[in-house]
Amino acid sequence: MFFTPQHTRRAFLIGSIAVAGAGVLPRAAMALSTTQASALVEQVAGEITRIINSGQSENTMIRDFERMMVRYGDMPTIAQSVLGPPARSATASQLSAFAEAFQGYMARKYGRRFREFLGGTVTVTGAQDTGRYIEVLASVTIPGDAPFEVRFRVWDRSGRPLFIDLLIEGVSLVISERSEIGSLLDRNGGSVAATTAALSNLG
Repeated sequence: MFFTPQHTRRAFLIGSIAVAGAGVLPRAAMALSTTQASALVEQVAGEITRIINSGQSENTMIRDFERMMVRYGDMPTIAQSVLGPPARSATASQLSAFAEAFQGYMARKYGRRFREFLGGTVTVTGAQDTGRYIEVLASVTIPGDAPFEVRFRVWDRSGRPLFIDLLIEGVSLVISERSEIGSLLDRNGGSVAATTAALSNLG
């Protein structure tokens, strides 16, 4: 399922850190608390607000956004999940190159529209432990749009709290991105290397 323009607009504000779909994620083994997961969401919201309000050039904001994704998102897992079945036969170097290209693509795709979201807010309203990850509930408000719910999925499999998915009104951002990457793979004959090269020029 692809995001509608309204879904996509909303996704930009809350940090489109494309993250792994729950169906392919192994169980988290750490003792992550709901308080820690909620704090991560608040940190990310603060970082996005800072970038949007910085008054910096578009290229600088995109670079800062990419750094933020690497800091708060489990990008290797995210990229592998978005790539889908081809990830199983890809080499470590191919996966690393794809992850780098993917995070750059996401930063460009969403960072170029940051200024549309001046005045937006993210308010954490609750959190629950699902046994696989912590799901943090938040209310998001963008000027000119009604408030809506977002569910942030957080785990600490790498040793610290990181994003693994977010759902905007029930729609997973990563599933949408997986569909787009799947189409790109098809256009490149299923080649991970060719898809990586193409991705570097998109966004």
